[in-house]
Amino acid sequence: MTSIRLSVIRLPLFLLLLSTLIGKFANGEEEIPISSTTAATDEPTTTFESRIINTDELIADEDKGREFMLEFDRRMEELNYEIVEANFNFSTNITATNQARLLEVTKKLNREQKEIWKQAIRYDYKTFQDPLLRRQFEKISVLGIPALDEEDSVLFTNITTELTKTYDQASICLADKCGLDLDPDLVKIMARSRDYEKLKEVWIKWREQAGRPNRERYLEYIRLGNKAAIVNGFKTLDDLWLFPWETPNFKQQVANIWNELQPFYQKIHAYVRMRLREFYGQERMPKDGTIPAHILGNMWSQSWGNIYDIVAPYPNRKSLDVTDTMVEQNYTAMDMFRLAEKFFIDLSLIPMPDRFWQLSMFTKPMDRKVACHATAWDFYNRKDFRVKMCTSVNMKDLITVHHEMGHIQYYLQYKDQPVAFREGANPGFHEAVGDLLALSVSTPNHLKKINLLAENDSMANDPEMILNYQLKMALDKLAFLPFGYLMDAYRWDLFSGKIPAEKMNKQWWWYRINYQGISPPISRNETDFDAGAKFHVPAGVEYIRYFVSFIIQFQFHKALCDIAQPDVPLYQCDIDGNHKAGEHLARMLRLGSSVRWPEAMKLMTGSETMTAGPLIEYFQPLFKWLDQQIANETLGWLVDVSNYVS
Repeated sequence: MTSIRLSVIRLPLFLLLLSTLIGKFANGEEEIPISSTTAATDEPTTTFESRIINTDELIADEDKGREFMLEFDRRMEELNYEIVEANFNFSTNITATNQARLLEVTKKLNREQKEIWKQAIRYDYKTFQDPLLRRQFEKISVLGIPALDEEDSVLFTNITTELTKTYDQASICLADKCGLDLDPDLVKIMARSRDYEKLKEVWIKWREQAGRPNRERYLEYIRLGNKAAIVNGFKTLDDLWLFPWETPNFKQQVANIWNELQPFYQKIHAYVRMRLREFYGQERMPKDGTIPAHILGNMWSQSWGNIYDIVAPYPNRKSLDVTDTMVEQNYTAMDMFRLAEKFFIDLSLIPMPDRFWQLSMFTKPMDRKVACHATAWDFYNRKDFRVKMCTSVNMKDLITVHHEMGHIQYYLQYKDQPVAFREGANPGFHEAVGDLLALSVSTPNHLKKINLLAENDSMANDPEMILNYQLKMALDKLAFLPFGYLMDAYRWDLFSGKIPAEKMNKQWWWYRINYQGISPPISRNETDFDAGAKFHVPAGVEYIRYFVSFIIQFQFHKALCDIAQPDVPLYQCDIDGNHKAGEHLARMLRLGSSVRWPEAMKLMTGSETMTAGPLIEYFQPLFKWLDQQIANETLGWLVDVSNYVS
């Protein structure tokens, strides 16, 4: 995909941060005073659980535990439906009335889930014989941020509200025009402009407005987040964030995967650097081998697809973008969703239910303000599933439609699981499933099958078209990976105190230079907070799920292609219409999170481990070609952050 999206609007059972969602649209609240703090906290390491119950009072009766969980499911379905409905109504009709309703329901949910949690931890579930019952209790044993006492909970909500409000209200002035917002104004400039100095100005001013004002406020967020972690029985906030992964050595696992991928990333980095040097001139490229962060087509340098026109291997070959054909064929948004549904039906997967077609928002309404960000919704009543999308008729949105419907398919497959298990096997699985399907849909052979590409445009015997297609994919998929990794690697070290507050920005740039090989276009200092210029930081949204999803989607793709088209190169494989592949996928989807993710991974791929092997296999034609193109280039770059941050 060409962007990283918060696609799945589901309810994280006891790690809810809806205050962040609401804070995005809140206005007019007083700013609370912020004190300068470090990541460390000196709170006593006693858990909330230990304060409310003596272990001698734990309930060991398994039948009572089963009765409790049945009641838990009934009540949580009601509460979840109420909060998701209020959220959907607000997102599709942004009014003060709908915002007030969402706030009201959120407060109610936070109160009730805290009371339910207090009851849940009274059970000695670790002694239960039923593994599924034991796992349900495990899944709800951590409350998250709502475990804070009332005063700190209010303070945390206010902090996150102010953080997101500052980010969302940020705008800049250029020349004689002011009020330029991130989306669509600045996003469009960063994607389309080739004016080096203008891009530099936009890059700097966005960070001045969206990042710098939140520096001290974010330190307070860390202090309270670490306090919440302790209350939940963890050491620091990074441990709380990693709880849903259920993998003790998770940090090391993702680090190992990145180390496996780094040599391949260095190849595309060297090639893109070479082409940018040709385009902008040697004098504008740093001598240390890094790439200036503002000329990669994206505000955060996370995806490089927007500079494809500069780096295309064979720019005179016809593009695989079928937007013009879709327009010529009079496609509508509904046609795109029906086409996507056919893809799922042809795999013998579940059709979209009636309420999906009746209640989803497929296009942007003209009579009210809405949040256009494409999202998929599970209402937790086992019959109501919707999407919200301001669909345009173009190829990018056609891929997004399949992606969002992939989330809906996951919801449909696990809808009969207990509430605690109605989620992906790990936080990366949902995004991986959406993108997995897009890997087939975006192939030239599939586009031919659905009459969006002419018969004689097959890339089967056209090496130039293959390389254009592969590089375009790699500019989004491969170029993203170091950013997807470092976003949380940086925050983990910030939360744990390994990065001191006084070096918060310097270390951010150490991560950007070390992993991505990019550098700021102007000297930075510790009054700046450049990490905060990316939405997920002020919003408190973890990011490693996207790194994981980009890895495992290729593992899933290979597993299904081994069934559907074992003799076809992985990058050309299209699983469309193969019932066996569809059923294989469905078996994994139906599990939800009822088993730990390595077990779900093994069911799908035959292996319990995440590996970059299939991704590397997918891009083999590109890597061979890159080796020829960069024969005279130096791979890698020098890492010296002192050249950029004082």
